[in-house]
Amino acid sequence: MGIPLMKGTEIERLRLAGQAAAGTLAYIASKLAPGIATADIDQWVREDTARRGGTPSQLGYKGFPAAVCTSRNHVVCHGIPRPDERLKPGDIVNVDVTTCLHGFHGDTSATFLIGEVSTEARHVVDVARRCRDVGMSVVRHGAKLGDIGAAIQELAHQEGCSVVAEFGGHGIGHQMHGPPHVSHVGKRGTGITLRSGMVITIEPMVNLGRPDIRVLPDGWTVITEDGSLSAQFEHTVLVTRDGYEVLTPLPASPSGG
Repeated sequence: MGIPLMKGTEIERLRLAGQAAAGTLAYIASKLAPGIATADIDQWVREDTARRGGTPSQLGYKGFPAAVCTSRNHVVCHGIPRPDERLKPGDIVNVDVTTCLHGFHGDTSATFLIGEVSTEARHVVDVARRCRDVGMSVVRHGAKLGDIGAAIQELAHQEGCSVVAEFGGHGIGHQMHGPPHVSHVGKRGTGITLRSGMVITIEPMVNLGRPDIRVLPDGWTVITEDGSLSAQFEHTVLVTRDGYEVLTPLPASPSGG
């Protein structure tokens, strides 16, 4: 399957979808506190997405039962919000928001600190954010897809962390998930050549311990095999002639994000 190259009105609609998703993520960030149930986050995402004229892309996707993924502590990704799961002081939680607006999708996530957290928790969150940013920094027309994963993997290893290989970023546009698969591990100079107009997500999942993972019986929730903390940050990115444009810029800097 070919990788679409966005232009003109398509890019503008992607910007609007990305801004809506980022706005919802910032709204959720402003409400996070100890005692909040992850099911509350799901309800807030549904309400805020509707206020912005969009729909939650994740709701019902391949049977996913919620409008947002809430991945707490050792949950790597695809955590399902629950009324009996409440945030506690010392937790970290990733909130992954995807909004469909005018037929286009914007996808973004951040990991937030709940109250006072451990030095280890703060470290893995900081490294995950920096891994996303270093992955974006190599994006430009003519770069190789493998450059992204190599940059992320090098930084994570320098900081004593590991990168999950089984999940990665993806192409996005008219579809929430499309080609190419964006691995967050790799070798420089390998993979497809990035071209101006491609739109991808960069969303490394960084573990404090080993990279090994397993999926819980619900078929969705992914956890670290060794029980170590995991953190993730994500942006939707447009490849440009001279570099990249973040299509999901946060309107403010939420705590921890």
